[in-house]
This record gives sequence, structure tokens and C-alpha cells, in this order.
Amino acid sequence: MAGDDQDIPRLELESVIGFNGHVPRGLRVHPDRDHLIYPLGCTVILKSLTDGKQEFLHGHTNNVSCVAVSKTGCYVGSGQVTFMGFKADIIIWDFAKRAIYARLALHSAKVEALSFSPNDMYLVSLGGQDDGSIAVWNIEKKLAICGNPASAHSAGQCLCLQYSNTDDNTFITAGNGTLRLWELDLPNRKVRPSECQTGKLKRIIKCIEIAEDDQYFFCGTTSGDILKMNMKTGLLNSCGPAKQKFSQGVNVLKILKSQEILVGSGDGCLTLCSGTTFKTLKRVQLEGAVTSIAMRGEGQQLLVGTDASQMYRFSYTHLEEPELISSSHSSAVTAVAIPYGSSELFATCSKEDIRVWHVDRSKERLRITVPNMTCNALDIMVDGRSIISAWNDGKIRVFAPESGRTLLVIDNAHSMGVTAIAGTRDCKKILSGGGEGQVRVWELQQGGCHRLLETMAEHKATVTDIQIKRNDKECVTASSDGACIIWDLVRYVRNQIVLANTRFRCVCYHPEEYQIITSGTDRKIGYWEVYDGAAIRELEGSQSGAINGMHVSQDGRYFITGGDDKLVKVWSYSEGEVTHVGAGHSGSITCVRLCGSSRTLVTTSSDGAILRWRFPHPLSSD
Repeated sequence: MAGDDQDIPRLELESVIGFNGHVPRGLRVHPDRDHLIYPLGCTVILKSLTDGKQEFLHGHTNNVSCVAVSKTGCYVGSGQVTFMGFKADIIIWDFAKRAIYARLALHSAKVEALSFSPNDMYLVSLGGQDDGSIAVWNIEKKLAICGNPASAHSAGQCLCLQYSNTDDNTFITAGNGTLRLWELDLPNRKVRPSECQTGKLKRIIKCIEIAEDDQYFFCGTTSGDILKMNMKTGLLNSCGPAKQKFSQGVNVLKILKSQEILVGSGDGCLTLCSGTTFKTLKRVQLEGAVTSIAMRGEGQQLLVGTDASQMYRFSYTHLEEPELISSSHSSAVTAVAIPYGSSELFATCSKEDIRVWHVDRSKERLRITVPNMTCNALDIMVDGRSIISAWNDGKIRVFAPESGRTLLVIDNAHSMGVTAIAGTRDCKKILSGGGEGQVRVWELQQGGCHRLLETMAEHKATVTDIQIKRNDKECVTASSDGACIIWDLVRYVRNQIVLANTRFRCVCYHPEEYQIITSGTDRKIGYWEVYDGAAIRELEGSQSGAINGMHVSQDGRYFITGGDDKLVKVWSYSEGEVTHVGAGHSGSITCVRLCGSSRTLVTTSSDGAILRWRFPHPLSSD
């Protein structure tokens, strides 16, 4: 099919908003002190700290589960998860060329952790729960030297791994009831473990940090304490803090030049503590559990990542003053809305929140949070005075776009959650669709009041999309029951119905409003006549997976689609041919929106990423 041919021009990716903060120690600083390295879905992103320019390392077939950077900075290593019964890839990237240096496959289902030897000779990898082995790789030869089960049969799963700072033949692994020092015996191609003695202490270790001179190493545990171990003897030196443990466990440790230790814990606290007594010296509360701490240079600047997909920058001297440098959704983005006549802002919604972003700077301007709820859809009223949103608790919530203040809540709008929403051009009515298949029309009144005008109940399943005609007298709704219904909004009756053997996900009016185009799980793009509901043509929209999002350009010459095949496609409306393809998403695309000036295209996906593309067809002057 044309859409998947290699010779089709590529869309130009301008920026990506997103960071997978759930990857342990996933945020890294390159030794050149200028590049941040972090995962997002199945992509590894390199971001310059000076000018914010992003580069992307594409090569993984599933989500990245761990990231490592060699001491010299020549190599970046990344591992992934995959399906049961399949081998999970490790990719070693040549940092200078931004290209794959080696692809290594040995572990089943997941690569838990990676670590480079101090002189870039070896890479050691740890398999996940279903694999449970370690492997040592020769980087120059791109081959495995040896492997071993990571922990004894009597011990639990191995969770973390760290190479010595000075010796290419020594590394440490730790996990649930296991703590081992390993020696690489290269002539015999063996790797030999020796158990570290922790006495009566039984701990689940989540992270390891080795002192620069390799005298001691520190282990952070799920119990909220830190073990200090002697590296030469493998014996426990001390354990602390004695009283005030770190709440929700120690996720990450970092030793500073001053021999003090930075501790990132599960309750979102970043703590500076003494390297001997583990007594707290300074503490700062962040949003989300701390999962990564990276030092820039000698440690004057610190970068911290949390599982709420936030990135913070600290200076060592002003630890109490975190600077939020990046924020993004930590779960699937469900919808995008762009204000009418504006190209500067856009809004997105996800689990628990709605966020408003600045287009050019990709910075978050506003966040509206509703705890424990998911926003399924949103729209911005034409006058720009309100954001209307559909929530899974059956409520419609209306917010002010500048302050985030709640203007109106419509309780019990739908019995099975509100799944689609749209506002009329005169800003006096809201149309909503629910999980039970009803379409409801609400009138907005003075003083924050509302009134239910009509319920239109013909759909038999979830309403997935609503589009309103410019004169507010007609709308079209798409549903999972395989029907698209064109409604008369004056008499509140059905004008036409379009039926297909699919679950419709999206519907769009052509700007001249004599045709609609639809798409859904059958991967077909259908053109239909509004007047009598007749089918005009059908295109093969994708070779794999449903099409979840669609948008028609303002001049009606092009439309954009995105879906489970993770490709953004720009189509010529009249020819039905793909003109451009954009590859960059790591998860299924959930929504696509083109701004009014046809300059910027915004697409979102199930991994929480928001991608901004340069649209290749500017508005025609005629």
C-alpha cells in the first residue's frame, strides 16, 4: 500500500513532549555535560541542555526498560521489554554517529538493567523476572563472553546491577534477598559470584551506588534504609538511618564529591544525608516518586526524574529550590483541542488532568487536576472562554482556560461515563456522548446554570466522536456499534445513518460540509454523502491496527490520520493518496489535530507522548 512505501516524503518532527519516569535510573547526563538521555516508549531521546534540541534513537520494537551510558560517553546502552517467549533486545548505540553499534539478544521477555565497565571493554546485562540471568558482553567483538543465573535458587529476583568504577572485572548485583560480588575470569570465560554477608538483615535492594575509589558501596532498600558494604570483604559495614527511615523505600542513590549521599525515595522526597550516619541534612518534596538522579559534571548541577514524568534541575548549593525543566503526561493522552483561530496554545487530557501547552516552547502553561478520574475528551469553546471536558465518572466539567477555575459541573450527565464532547459555535450549547450510547444536548445558562434540552438515544454502544456543523443545526456522531448518525439539532431527530462493519473511532466533516469521512477498527477510511448517507469511496487507511484519530485541514485539501500502526499519515482528500508519513510515536496514536493556520500538527499517543510536526501543506491562498 502507498502509505507504507519507503519513498514517501517524511514529516518533519519539531519537538516531543514526554519522558517515561517509570524506568529506574532512566534519566542520564552524558559525560559531555550537554546532553540528557532518557527513554520514551520505544525511543531513546537525546536532548541538548544548552539549546533544547532533541534527537531520537529509533531501533527498539517495544518499550525501553533500562538505559546506561559508558564512562567515556562513546556508547549508550538500552534494553527493552517484549512478549513472553521472545528475546528482548539490547542495543548499544554509537553516541557520536547517533546510530546502532550492536544489537544483542539473549534475555527472555525483559532486560532489567545494564552497566558498562569503566574502560568500555564490557557490558553486563541483567534479565527480568522471567529470565533471571546475567550476561557479560565484549563490546568490541559484539559477542557474549559468559552468563550465569543472577541469584541463587533460594533467593528472590535480582533487580539491579552496577559495575565497579576502577576494575573491568568486578561488578555487583542485588535484589530480593540477594547481594553478590562478581569476578570475571576471562581466560576461562566464566563469571564467579561471591555472596555478600548482611548478617540477620533481610532486605529487598532496589539500587546500588559504588564509591569512586571502590572501597565501599551503598544499597538502597524497599524498607527505607541504606546498607553500607565493604567492597573488598563483602561484609556489612553499617546500616541506617537508625530512626527516621525513608518513606516508601529508597529508589535511587547518588554519592557526591563531598561524600554526602543524595537519596530519592518513593514518597517523592529528595534527601541529602550524611555518608556515615545517614542523618538527613536537607530535604525537598517533589511530585511523584523519585526514580532517577543524574549529576552534571562534578555534581554542581543535579537532574532528577520522577515517575510523574517530571524532570527537575537543582544546583548543589540551592537544593531547596528545584527548577521544573520538563513535565509531561505519565499515562495515555486521550484527546487534544486547539483553540479556534489560534496557533499558540493547545490543550491535552489524560488520567487525572487537563494540561494547556505553549506550542513553540512546548512548555506547560496550566494544569487542571481531578484526582482518581480520567478525562476522555475535551473541547475549547469558540470564544476561548471555557474548556469543556468529558470524564469517566459521568460528569461534564467546564473550566476557565487561564486560571483553571471550575465554572460548571454537570453531574450524572451519562450513566456509563462521558466519552465524547463538543461545543456549538454560538457557545450556548454542549453536546455530549456517553458509554451507554446516548447523545445529549445541554443548554448553558447565565450564572453557571445548565439545562438538559434533549436526549437522542439511537446508538447501541459507546459514542466515540461528535462533530457539529458550522451553523449549529446539524451534527454527526460516531459510535462503537458500527453506526454514524447525522442528527438534526433543531428538531432533535435522525437525518441519516451510515452503517459499516466496524467500530467507528472518528468522524470529520469536510469544510464544505457536504461530505463526512469516517474511520475505525477495520482500518478503512470511508467517504460518505451527508445528504443521503451514501458511500462515495473507501480507502485502505493502514496495514495494521485501527485508526484512532483523524482531522481535515481548513481548506479541505488534506486530512491526517493516526492509529495503532504508530504512523502519522497526511492524505490528499480528493486523490486519496498519502503525501507524507511521520514515524516517531512509540505507542498507539490516540488523537491528531491540525491548528487553524495549517502550520503545526499535534499528535498524541498511549505512552503519554505529545509530538509536534511541521505540516507540509500551508493554507492555499485561493
